[in-house]
Amino acid sequence: MKKVVTMQDISCAGRCSLTVALPIISAMGVECAVIPTAVLSTHTKYKHFSFKDLTDEIGTILDHWKQEDFRFDAVYVGYLGSLEQLDLAKRLFAEFGGDALKLADPAMGDNGRLYSGISEEFAGEMRRLCADADIIVPNLTEAAYLLNEPYLGNDYTEEQIKETLKKLTGLGCRMALLTGISFEQGKIGAYGYDSAADSYVGYFTNEQPEHFHGTGDIWASTFTGAIARGKTMDEALKIASDYTAEVIRVTIQEPGHNDYEGVCFEKAIPYLIDQL
Repeated sequence: MKKVVTMQDISCAGRCSLTVALPIISAMGVECAVIPTAVLSTHTKYKHFSFKDLTDEIGTILDHWKQEDFRFDAVYVGYLGSLEQLDLAKRLFAEFGGDALKLADPAMGDNGRLYSGISEEFAGEMRRLCADADIIVPNLTEAAYLLNEPYLGNDYTEEQIKETLKKLTGLGCRMALLTGISFEQGKIGAYGYDSAADSYVGYFTNEQPEHFHGTGDIWASTFTGAIARGKTMDEALKIASDYTAEVIRVTIQEPGHNDYEGVCFEKAIPYLIDQL
């Protein structure tokens, strides 16, 4: 059985980060080990929430895993909350990513702005983690901060995206995938560059009429699970994008749906399994 380890925070209520990564990767028939970086009562779109930092526990977990000689097929790092956690994520890659695919989702911001609590210093240091990854999956905001360049917004060409992707692989990763890309009205998806093959790949779905918190985590988790199962990049891109689109479609049909509760990914799990 394939094994993935993911390092990111967990919200006790609200669908994002480990709250979606663990069930989705598990449903894909992949064992999912977790390293929680923090425990939150809810995700951060709520006005008030409790927060317990778990940085002090991560080193102890890694020490024990090394003693037990744990091995994984993929190492997936998501949202991190401090420079110290960045160093620990680099250690996770170094000690458990030797034979594993290393994927970093540099979750730092959206719509041209950094998330609350993320500094420009942190964004700069995130480059070090991306250099150690095989694949990185930033959005355009995160790409801008990683490259210290202006945010492209919604006004860009395919050539500009290709140029950005090449610069991102210049950080040290083999492949960069930009999420939330659209080259034509009504279509949205991901577009990537494999520096080893010097080739581009993209996949787009119909854009849904509503947007929800946590869909980036769902996409990255599904993509990681597909790669761990041995799917090609093209196949994993399609599976992750189609499932995320289906999750949003199902959620919109749910009476009383709202962005705070996130998307109803649970209802679309049978769809995901069929795609596999």
